[in-house]
Amino acid sequence: MAVLIFWVMLGLLLLYLGAEGLVKGASSVSFRLGIHPLTIGLTVVAFGTSTPELFTSIKAALTQLGGISIGNAIGSNIFNIAVIIGIAALIYPMSIHIRLIRQDVPIMIGVSFLFVLFFLDQQLLRLEGLILTIGIVVFTIYSFYQAQKIDPEADSVHVDKSIPNPLKNIGFDILFIIGGLGLLAFGSSLLIDNSVKLARILGIGEAIIGLTIISAGTSLPELATSVVAAIKKEPEIAIGNIVGSNIFNILCVLGISSLITPIQGRGISLIDIAVMVGVSILLLPFMWTDKKISRREGLVLIFIYLCYLAYLIYTSIG
Repeated sequence: MAVLIFWVMLGLLLLYLGAEGLVKGASSVSFRLGIHPLTIGLTVVAFGTSTPELFTSIKAALTQLGGISIGNAIGSNIFNIAVIIGIAALIYPMSIHIRLIRQDVPIMIGVSFLFVLFFLDQQLLRLEGLILTIGIVVFTIYSFYQAQKIDPEADSVHVDKSIPNPLKNIGFDILFIIGGLGLLAFGSSLLIDNSVKLARILGIGEAIIGLTIISAGTSLPELATSVVAAIKKEPEIAIGNIVGSNIFNILCVLGISSLITPIQGRGISLIDIAVMVGVSILLLPFMWTDKKISRREGLVLIFIYLCYLAYLIYTSIG
């Protein structure tokens, strides 16, 4: 079993390194094309940190492991809010941009309910995947449109710090992109194959693995980005990264995965879905309070995750 754990950890490490390489290469190419840093931050960086979830869910779907595919996305969304935002708020209370309250978080809640509607029959069909995939295209276009209304000079001061510096030449850009994609593909295979073997040895459902180890592991890029942003006292980057990632997880990760092949979500319970939707909704009143997420509220979020984790452990043992 120790060998399997090693391969799982190695798979997670490769996913993290792959996402980092892809973001660096793609960001550098974007700079060379003259794309504004704010736009890069809203798309390349935000979406790039979610590529581990995308590759892992696609791999799981293709190998008929729907519980892992959907559990990965649901678990990542729960982990992103309850743990990452919770930890970031503990490090530095997070001031909230009004746009998050009025637009981005309501969109995140809306797409969560859309997923619930599609998943009532415990599966995601290709048509539903197509609708979700169209949704991420619409959301990206909408983000571009909204970015035009923001003072670019004011926001670039914050956004620039979250974007890797351009690489030396286009050759390095291509190398980082191809290398990042390769690591993501290999890491996802390594992670899925050995996680399934580990789940069978431990006698627990594959969905539980997806909701816990895999979802937490594939959220490492978001964790690193948000914690560093909180330490640097840049809460807009920390929480904006999470909200964008959660929208991406539902619309793009589950959308593309189910568009490639219909997904059966065996092992995903009503409790799992309720926790994901619940913590998403809980963000709104937390944000309205003094327009920030305090350390106390961060502790509440972490406590919720610990209770949910205890529930998963209890049900898997029972």
